[in-house]
Amino acid sequence: MKKPVFGLLLGGFLGIFDGLSALVSAPETAPQIAGIVFGSTIKGILAGALIGWYARKKDSLVAGVIFGGAVGLFLAFLVSYMQKMSGQPAYYWQIMLPGAILGLIVGYATQRHRERGSATAR
Repeated sequence: MKKPVFGLLLGGFLGIFDGLSALVSAPETAPQIAGIVFGSTIKGILAGALIGWYARKKDSLVAGVIFGGAVGLFLAFLVSYMQKMSGQPAYYWQIMLPGAILGLIVGYATQRHRERGSATAR
């Protein structure tokens, strides 16, 4: 499996848990949990695809983890900022911390993942 596809799938899967973490960090958001999980899954898919693309370009575990954390943190910041601009309460840390963790995990996993049939797998 190619690294961008692997990152996309892993990011989407972890995005589900990223969204569900809202039930722990901000229980008052429970009525909106379906939308939160959907949005976090989309954010995870986007982050995973970007991180996987980077993992194909640069074969460095440290750089991949740093890039993954930065992408996850940045996308989560954008979501928090959009909430604030729309007049809703901004849950910066409740959104940004799980987003950064998602990025770190996907960055690590995509760098460790070996594509089948490629020169790196031989």
